[in-house]
Amino acid sequence: MTTPTGRVVCDITISADGFSAGLDQTEERPFGDDGGDGSGAGLHAWMFDTPDENRAEIDRLNTAGAFIMGRNMFGPVRGAWDRRWNGWWGGDPPFHAPVFVLTHHAREPQPMDGGTTYHFVTDGIAAALDRARTAADGSDVTVLGGATTINQYLAAGLIDELRLHIAPLTLGAGTRLFEGVPPLKLEQLTSRAASRVTHVTYRVSA
Repeated sequence: MTTPTGRVVCDITISADGFSAGLDQTEERPFGDDGGDGSGAGLHAWMFDTPDENRAEIDRLNTAGAFIMGRNMFGPVRGAWDRRWNGWWGGDPPFHAPVFVLTHHAREPQPMDGGTTYHFVTDGIAAALDRARTAADGSDVTVLGGATTINQYLAAGLIDELRLHIAPLTLGAGTRLFEGVPPLKLEQLTSRAASRVTHVTYRVSA
C-alpha cells in the first residue's frame, strides 16, 4: 500500500479575539451570540459579501482529497441520531469528497449529491485521520472545524498547516481556537489583508 503524502491542513475563520463561534449555539443560531443573528454573517462576510476580493482563499477551501469535522459542525443533533440530519450544507454540499464526522454515536455513511459522502467515526481523531488519509490517496486532508475539533488535532501534533481567516470583530466569549493546546511553534508562510479579513497561513512545527 502506498503511504499517503498529503498534508493535514486546518482552515478556519476566527474573530480578532480568537473565537470561531459565540456562546449559546442553537439550531436556529448555529454561531450563537456572534454579534448578529447567530448565522455567522459577520465572521464570514469576507466569503459572502466580498467574494471576488477573496477568490483565491475561497477556491482553496474545498480542494482537499478528504475532510474531517466535528459533530457540532455537522449539525445540531445531539446524543443518539433520533432524526435524520444531513449537514448544514443542503443536498449538494461544497466538499465533493469524503467527509469524516467525529461522533460518539454510530451511523451508516450518508451519500449526498456532488460526490460528498459523510462517514461517521466513533473511535477518535486518530482513526478519523487514518481513514481520511486513505480516502485522500495522497492529496491533502483538511480539518474543517470547529475550533474544538481543530484544538484536539493541534494538541495531538497532527496538523501540518494552519490557515486562519481573521475577521475584524470580537465576540468576547465562545469557542476559542488554541484553547487547551500546548505551546506551538508557528512559521508564517503567507499573510494578506483584505477589507473584511486578514488571511494568515502558518506551518506548524514539531
